Amino acid sequence: MTTDTPSASEAGERCEAVLDAIEGAVIVRREFLETVLVGVLARGHVLLEDVPGTGKTLTAQSVSKALGLSFSRIQFTPDLLPADITGTNVFHENEGDFEFQPGPIFANVVLADEINRAPPKTQAALLEAMAEGQVTVEGETRELPEPFIVIATQNPVESEGTFPLPEAQVDRFAVKDSMGYPERDGEIELLRRRAGRTEQVPSVERVLDDGMVETLQHVPEEVHADPDLLDYVADVARATREDRRVEVGVSPRGTQRLFEISRAHATLRSREFLTPDDVKAVAEPALAHRLVLTPEAQVDGVDKAVVIADVLDSVEVPTVDAAPEA
Repeated sequence: MTTDTPSASEAGERCEAVLDAIEGAVIVRREFLETVLVGVLARGHVLLEDVPGTGKTLTAQSVSKALGLSFSRIQFTPDLLPADITGTNVFHENEGDFEFQPGPIFANVVLADEINRAPPKTQAALLEAMAEGQVTVEGETRELPEPFIVIATQNPVESEGTFPLPEAQVDRFAVKDSMGYPERDGEIELLRRRAGRTEQVPSVERVLDDGMVETLQHVPEEVHADPDLLDYVADVARATREDRRVEVGVSPRGTQRLFEISRAHATLRSREFLTPDDVKAVAEPALAHRLVLTPEAQVDGVDKAVVIADVLDSVEVPTVDAAPEA
């Protein structure tokens, strides 16, 4: 396992290599892949909301392969039980003893497909895993592998047979984003790639060695942040609570996550210091899903992304040096 923490420039180069590898398999915006990767760097979980067929599952698989991590997919359905996720103890008659059979959650990257189709009890089982990195089965706590990343998907256009995620669980996701449809050129490129291979699903080369993901996750912790930047992050989060369209703004935990994700973005840009542009770049995917709009705003169809954009416009941006003092 790699133990030496790479420099910011080395970490940025490795992240770029990962992104390039994923782009070789998935036709998607580079910014979207960057959002997923900063969520991983910040030791967070990712929520993807989009219509079927846009490549969410392929993206999750490609991310795990490029990072060199184990992958598991859980198809959430209304009849899915907590034990179907966490695993259960199975009795062996020959040995006269119980043996634990781990569930699909025991993987580095877990794709929770259509997470809002599972009942609340099953969703709660996933919440413990996301929050604590462990599961409890029949009173016994079992640690999940490190790193542990949940990439969950949900379909925004179907409501029948779904169970909306509670706010407490939505808040556990570091970032939320949508892939959207590709541009015309991108869709044509998708067809070209399909015509050039015999398999339906494209392959992705592994980029990182064993232990490298955990090593890269340490790099954002070394990113320097001026006091003015800390003020800026706090002011952005606090401004969401004062917006008249917002009933529940960003929590202090959300403020901390914004800071962590912003530092991960700086790492992605091969920098050892935080800038206001890092905060602006990740503010929407890091904060929008944490907002609860007022009933009036919901009726008016207010977009949470617009609220975050207005908040960024309203908060004074600090002037910081190009690099921290030695």
